[in-house]
Amino acid sequence: MENYFTKRLAQDQDMIEEYLSGVFRQEVRHADLQEAMEYSLLSGGKRVRPVLTLETCRMCGGDPELALPFACGVEMIHTYSLIHDDLPAMDDDALRRGRATNHIVYGEATAILAGDGLLTAAFSQLAGAALPPERIVEGVRCLSAAAGPAGMVGGQALDMAGEGRALARSELEQLQSLKTGALISAAAELGCIAAGGSREQRENIRGYAQALGRAFQVRDDMLDVTGTEEVLGKSICSDREREKSTFVTALGLEGCARLVEELTGEAVAALEGFQDPGFLIWLARVLAGREN
Repeated sequence: MENYFTKRLAQDQDMIEEYLSGVFRQEVRHADLQEAMEYSLLSGGKRVRPVLTLETCRMCGGDPELALPFACGVEMIHTYSLIHDDLPAMDDDALRRGRATNHIVYGEATAILAGDGLLTAAFSQLAGAALPPERIVEGVRCLSAAAGPAGMVGGQALDMAGEGRALARSELEQLQSLKTGALISAAAELGCIAAGGSREQRENIRGYAQALGRAFQVRDDMLDVTGTEEVLGKSICSDREREKSTFVTALGLEGCARLVEELTGEAVAALEGFQDPGFLIWLARVLAGREN
């Protein structure tokens, strides 16, 4: 099954890359804006969020191809958040996915506009999906809530406000549930919405994604300490340099490893009621042990 799931992941990623590469192909180009948007959008990455959308859609009995606009809309918002997160006013990082960050290449002003463009274009993708109108409306509602001040943006605000002081574990969990977890949860829920899944299915998928998102962030914090720039494709130890609290500072590496295992178990348990959760269970375990 390992080989089957690996091939399925590659197929999902290929579908996503093909769709994303055509998003701005027909648009009129203004200065270097679209080039800057594509520079970050098409720079690779694991595509975890859109894969979650496609696979939860499949698990709920839907057609993953019809969920592609939802999936790629999520990835566009994730990419915008990375562009803005790397800016000098935020984390001031120079490396992302193994190459220079957007503002290093195009300047701060264009990088800000590239992020703005990706954010707004994401909702155009959702609006154009070949799905029943009520599913599109619910998809927009779900994604906008996860990306806005009650979700990812709110988490970024807490992250900035927490620099230079030690955060309690409860504060850290709230911060990361918003900054990282909200969009991961929305990505998984969007697949269920695209498939026309039931309320119970959506609640169980949300439970899976919330545990997965927390495990993903804890593992990310561990890799910031134990990984290398060559493998991760981004700056390491940046959290420590900016005096940010992380799960490693709160729990230590061994405590983090135990927490990742616990959260992965919670994610797997949330899928018990589904007929074919094999791929998503495998994905949770792969992400728990990832090295980049």
